[in-house]
Amino acid sequence: MSIHSTSEVVANADTLEDIELSGRITVPTEPNNVQHEVKTNGVAHVNDIDSNGARPREELDVLVIGAGFSGCYALHKLRKLGLKVKICEAGSGYGGCWYWNRYPGVAVDSEIPLYQFSQYETYQDWYWKERFPGGAEIRDYFNHLADVWDLRKDTVFDTLVTKVWHEGGRWTSTTNSNITFTSKFVVAASGSSHKRYLPSWPGIQQYGGKIYHSASYPHEGLDVTNKAIAVIGNGASGVQILQTLAKEDCQLTAFIRQPAINLPMGQSRPSVADQKAGRGFVQALLDHCKLTGTGFPYASLPGSYHDATEQERTKAWDELLDRGGFQYLMCNYREWVLDTKVNKVVYDYWRRKTEGRVKDVAKRNIVCPVVQPYYMGTKRSNLERDYYESIDRPNVELVNLKETPIKEFTTTGITTVDGKTRNFDVVLLATGYDNVTGSLMDLNISDKHGVTLKEKWKDGVYTSLGICVPDMPNFFMMYSFTESWYTGANIPGKLVEQLVYLGGVNKYKEILDDALDGWKGFDTSQV
Repeated sequence: MSIHSTSEVVANADTLEDIELSGRITVPTEPNNVQHEVKTNGVAHVNDIDSNGARPREELDVLVIGAGFSGCYALHKLRKLGLKVKICEAGSGYGGCWYWNRYPGVAVDSEIPLYQFSQYETYQDWYWKERFPGGAEIRDYFNHLADVWDLRKDTVFDTLVTKVWHEGGRWTSTTNSNITFTSKFVVAASGSSHKRYLPSWPGIQQYGGKIYHSASYPHEGLDVTNKAIAVIGNGASGVQILQTLAKEDCQLTAFIRQPAINLPMGQSRPSVADQKAGRGFVQALLDHCKLTGTGFPYASLPGSYHDATEQERTKAWDELLDRGGFQYLMCNYREWVLDTKVNKVVYDYWRRKTEGRVKDVAKRNIVCPVVQPYYMGTKRSNLERDYYESIDRPNVELVNLKETPIKEFTTTGITTVDGKTRNFDVVLLATGYDNVTGSLMDLNISDKHGVTLKEKWKDGVYTSLGICVPDMPNFFMMYSFTESWYTGANIPGKLVEQLVYLGGVNKYKEILDDALDGWKGFDTSQV
């Protein structure tokens, strides 16, 4: 996501400001006497200079920026149209966020076979090792994709796009490797969670230890033996880091502002035989996912919460929790998203089933509060393996940031507003990302009038259908904003807003399609 090599990238008093300003490390952290070669597979090399002293220029039909899921698929599809296409990727491998994120315990929270491409050739000879694959396995999957779709011949690695502008009907894209691409089309497959968010706490520049964002955790790992480690943040990354590092010989302090409603992952290792037996269902399952409101092929519990007895609810909820994954939410009675009282009952049941796993009362009150901290579903739940048991370990301390926020960093650690200073060897920031716009802004894009994207969006994001930007012809965003018909964005002059259709988007679309057949239900007139 934000680092540029597998070498250790450390944010300390000398580098943090630079990282905050740029959002990524743009120069590989190798010894100064080593010339870095761009893996361009025949396009060009960093040190190739023509007879006129100019850097290489590659003429393309389409430049794809980013080699994650959307970038790989874009290359595959566009080449089928007979177009000359290249991927330009800042990292040294495929995977997007999965290439950059190497922190302890990193894993996906979508179970197999849902987190994969649906083209038969991509999964006919692929067998997952875990129900919820870890980062290393997902990187293996991307290398498998590269083989199946022959992606490597048209991928330029270790090359960061630094500027993109439109001129004379074509796009010009410069890079940190001094390779320049010109193309009729640009596909920004730069991802939604790419640019790291690094809070600016007072005194952080003077801190003398090591600071890593979760997306810049050293690829070769980190020896935490006998170290004092701080983890700031309690989203998916923070939860996965804590439950993994807590088992190491270290002193771990987790700074938590908002308790997460973590659900049991239910990790397992499916056999190859079982996956072969179910192979005939995979395509139907993936096709069905496209028709659901969540992208998951789950069905809600039958009937109504209000019609079920307490015994029936208890039996159903125990089963949903035992299944693992997000099924406790996605398969629950529908009323939990419509009725605040039911939502609280669902939370209270989760709390009662979870709190017994934390024996320390003070810690339990932080992570399993009696008073519901927010409605379930309004913040994303995480999946955990043994997070609550890990919190209970004697080498783990919890700091409630609502009661004692961080005041400042010192040269040796972190001081909270109660005046207590804790010293740390390493601070891990699980503080999330400058989502969607961050990675796009970092491309330094200008439209055909020379106006930058940052200027165009200074008063808010404005797109066409979430994939195009005015005055930026043939520039497409693969993972972007939702400005579709169900926000009213297709109605000139209408305020764009999230519109909720209680019958579901599919039902609403069905009514619209029905009305288009002869404008049923409308009074029409001829003009």
